[in-house]
Amino acid sequence: MEVYTVKVEEGKLAEGNRPSFGPVYRNIYAKDGLLESPAGIESPWELFSGSAKRYPQNQMLGRREVIDGKAGGYVWQTYEEVYEMALKIGSGLRECGVNLGDRCGIYGSNCPEWVIAMEACNSQGICCVSLYDSLGPNAVEFIINHSEVSVAFVQENKIHSILMCLPKCAIHLKTIVSFGVVTDQQKREVEEAGVSCFSWKEFVSLVNVPYKVPPKNKNDICTIMYTSGTTGEPKGVILTNKAIIAEVINNEHMLLETDKVFTEEDSYFSYLPLAHVFDQIFENYCIYKGASIGFWQGDVRYLMEDIQQLKPTLFCGVPRIYDRIYTGINQKIESGGMLSKKIFQYAYDHKLRNMKRGLKQDEASPFLDRLIFHKIRQVMGGRVRMMISGAAPIPKHVEEFLRVTTCSVFIQGYGLTESCSGCFTCIANVFSMMGTVGVPITTIEAKLVSVPEMGYDANSDVPRGEICLRGNTLFSGYHKRQDLIDEVLIDGWFHTGDIGEWLPNGAMKIIDRKKNIFKLSQGEYVAPEVLESAYMQCPLVTSVWVYGNSFESFLVGVAIPEKKSLEEWAAANDVSGNFEELCKHQKSRKYILEELNNVGRKYNLKGFEMLKAVHLEPRPFDMGRDLITPTFKLKRPQLLKFFKARRVKCICYFESVFLFPLQVYFLFACLV
Repeated sequence: MEVYTVKVEEGKLAEGNRPSFGPVYRNIYAKDGLLESPAGIESPWELFSGSAKRYPQNQMLGRREVIDGKAGGYVWQTYEEVYEMALKIGSGLRECGVNLGDRCGIYGSNCPEWVIAMEACNSQGICCVSLYDSLGPNAVEFIINHSEVSVAFVQENKIHSILMCLPKCAIHLKTIVSFGVVTDQQKREVEEAGVSCFSWKEFVSLVNVPYKVPPKNKNDICTIMYTSGTTGEPKGVILTNKAIIAEVINNEHMLLETDKVFTEEDSYFSYLPLAHVFDQIFENYCIYKGASIGFWQGDVRYLMEDIQQLKPTLFCGVPRIYDRIYTGINQKIESGGMLSKKIFQYAYDHKLRNMKRGLKQDEASPFLDRLIFHKIRQVMGGRVRMMISGAAPIPKHVEEFLRVTTCSVFIQGYGLTESCSGCFTCIANVFSMMGTVGVPITTIEAKLVSVPEMGYDANSDVPRGEICLRGNTLFSGYHKRQDLIDEVLIDGWFHTGDIGEWLPNGAMKIIDRKKNIFKLSQGEYVAPEVLESAYMQCPLVTSVWVYGNSFESFLVGVAIPEKKSLEEWAAANDVSGNFEELCKHQKSRKYILEELNNVGRKYNLKGFEMLKAVHLEPRPFDMGRDLITPTFKLKRPQLLKFFKARRVKCICYFESVFLFPLQVYFLFACLV
């Protein structure tokens, strides 16, 4: 078995009350030293300006042309056009008094203007502060004031959110620039607050003679990226030019060693939030390589239609998206008839065996790829050659399916805003890494620290503990929050809060979360994310939230049923009603509770980890109600507050000592 990490330091046993830690490891491709950002590239602006010189006429940024309300094909701006526009916008920022090191906000969903505004900031050495397009007025107000943003680029449909908080932001915010147009009414309201307001076109024409591009330094702050956060106020993660560049160059280095690097022939589908470091790094890498970036329309209903129109070669996603793709493909397979299903299963098993033997995905069964699996490849447009998953662990059965059927390299990684996106990545075409997040990237080194209270020992035969990082792509602190830095940066190591397990081949497997644990009344520790991951293997649900506390001895849950499956069960069991009515029906809740616990038993969950009650929620957890982050992580305090306020009833079924069913109703409010 090939090992993909090298040990650079031995581990240590506990000293006094300090936890022990295991050996320090690096990627095998960084065994002689961590990858540094290259000389001559001082900021991301050089990544872009270099490509503009090499590939001036290449398609860079594209969006679908809308005529009479109907989206057509993609229309493109070249590298040369974007370069000239970024210089004009950058000069406009300088004209507004924004200088090197000052802060500029970008608020909206992915579009060409977002990237141009980012590059304009890079051109003048202005710190870019990104705001998620899903943020409400309160969060927008906090970030603008906390980071002291003086100019904000705002998507047209977000101007109303800015207006709601403008009276409390005007002490710092002096200029608003719309991605498109502004109405006369909006301009009046903004100017009444003492703030200037421009349309995109007006701002472009603000300066006749462009300002010179100032020299920049690798240690300058490139961006303050506010984490979406599952608890409390957002944290402003400080990322330097050096960290951004090193992360981009790491992508090039890893792909050069293990697969195929991006080229100017590649195209990338932009829909994950640019305000999140995951997507921003990949778009910077595409720009560095002269590739094209096509944007979605901003509506999830047309996501697959946009993909079909763009036909990207590179696709980044989060588990929730991949799970939807997996479910949709399987539904088509199931509706294809018995013969088709048997042929597909034969092809699947044959290719899977060859991949387990070590063959690359494109070598495992090229004939069956052309005969069977090319149809699945068409779901993603027909040209995708690399798919990358991040933000949360992807279910193993979904990852296996996509590795086998999409005719594409599939890579899972792990990262945080504090690690400037990915800090672990799977090696392309190494099938034994399935179910893991791979090995450390070439810019960082990693170790595990024991967590005795959770039973994790970093020096045991199966090393487990909190993942800790140090290296060249880590953040430089939290903006104005030294107290938070002291909590997570200890002896030069960043403590991630995630629990990992080193596997024999050097890959890391995420198994738990240190911060999301609680005790039940009998003293048992519960890690809800682990349980949710298990319960999500039930095909009847699309999301599950598990809740409990130290005042009770059992767990309850809220589940989002899979609509089609629940309706099919209802039709077969004489249960009538629409989807919302089915979710309220006692038989439905009993059925799904039993199925969830059957899955729990299959995954060897302990008795206290089984759900004793479930509420079926017809509406998915969403960002609009602040129940999930933009990367689809559950916001646990907000979920509790939301369902407690609604006084949601859960229903619990169990056998009493007299062996007859007893229904017990209780309120979430009783648990807190």
